[in-house]
Amino acid sequence: MSKPLHADAEWDAGDLGCGELVLDLRKRLRAMPGGVLKVVARDIGASEDLPAWCRLTGNELLAHDPDTTSFWIRSRS
Repeated sequence: MSKPLHADAEWDAGDLGCGELVLDLRKRLRAMPGGVLKVVARDIGASEDLPAWCRLTGNELLAHDPDTTSFWIRSRS
């Protein structure tokens, strides 16, 4: 990534699987309407699961850095 993105909060989700990951992510994003959360998710399926989850829930995936397994997600207002 060329330019660092702003994040209002960061969360290292470690190796959480999709089910636990999105449940906890939903709670965190609901607590920060319109805010940007940087999520580090090392689960092998996260690179496909998180973008799909964002599309389904109306949260905006701003960026994904595969090298650091980081995702920047803007919470829907």
